[in-house]
Amino acid sequence: MGIAPGEQHRTHLVWDWNGTLLDDNTAVVGATNAAFGEVGLAPITVEQYREMYCIPIPRFYERLMGRLPTDAEWERMDGVFHRHYTEQRDACGLTAGAAELLARWQLTGRSQSIMSMYRHEELVPVVRGFGIERHFVRVDGRTGPSGGSKSEYMRRHLAAMDGISPQRTVVIGDAVDDAVAAAHAGAKAVLYTGGSHSRASLEKAGVPVVDTLTEAIALAEQLTR
Repeated sequence: MGIAPGEQHRTHLVWDWNGTLLDDNTAVVGATNAAFGEVGLAPITVEQYREMYCIPIPRFYERLMGRLPTDAEWERMDGVFHRHYTEQRDACGLTAGAAELLARWQLTGRSQSIMSMYRHEELVPVVRGFGIERHFVRVDGRTGPSGGSKSEYMRRHLAAMDGISPQRTVVIGDAVDDAVAAAHAGAKAVLYTGGSHSRASLEKAGVPVVDTLTEAIALAEQLTR
């Protein structure tokens, strides 16, 4: 999708979905514990999840299992995770204030999009169901196998939008992988503490870390001046 003339000189935001715009930590941890049950692992708390979570996800499982899961274990755990997450997803809402922030950003004439590692065919109807799809020039989810990094997806996401300059783009997400993906695509990043990682984990990425999405937007504007 193209961007109107002149807008390429304005800040473009790329939003992460899970744990950033969607407040779904409880569902994610519940689904993770269901997956752990498949291989006899004890359940973990939200706090433990946020301290230990990493990408690629098999490495996260390795931290808890003491070894990488076998291919068969990964397939079972991944299937159970997605089934349980889908069951719990409908109880999740947008992060407080997110809808208002998205609408305000659009009203100022600036652009924004979503790049998520949530499966594309599931992401789009969920975003639409919250009534916020109109705020985005593009919504992309994962189209390949689960468990990997967002980096190449982010590069393709930005390349697909005519007139968007990576140098004027800021990725707002809740995971270290969002910062890695932003750097891979030539963009900047701001990380939000309300999702999958603890503040201490996020600070290792070497990019700004904030506690609210309002702060994230304010920083994004500063980073692209």
